[in-house]
Amino acid sequence: MPPFGKLIVFRADEKLFQTGWFVESLCTQVLVIFIIRTRGNPLKSRAHPLLTATSLAVVAIAVLLPFTPIGTYFRFVPPSAKFYFILGAMVLVYLFVVELAKQGFYRWSAAGRWPRRSVTRA
Repeated sequence: MPPFGKLIVFRADEKLFQTGWFVESLCTQVLVIFIIRTRGNPLKSRAHPLLTATSLAVVAIAVLLPFTPIGTYFRFVPPSAKFYFILGAMVLVYLFVVELAKQGFYRWSAAGRWPRRSVTRA
């Protein structure tokens, strides 16, 4: 494969890219639930233990799946420790940005900037 066909940081081929995309997207999609489920600080508002347990189980499965025979069925390859370190940093930054966006949305909506609909009665 030519050098331009690989991701520079990880020297990743298509299989590693697809594996990384799967793991990253599943982790962010599941963990963002904890940000958007509450109007307040997600670290102070505890989710139901069942939600927490199932969400963390899904994240654990996503992280471990590339190391299993089922993962090879999907053509996943085991990522390196460097990948998981960078993934963790990316997920934390993503969740921080989502929290900032959520706070901005609630400030914006509290200021009454919603477009007003005129209600006409027949």
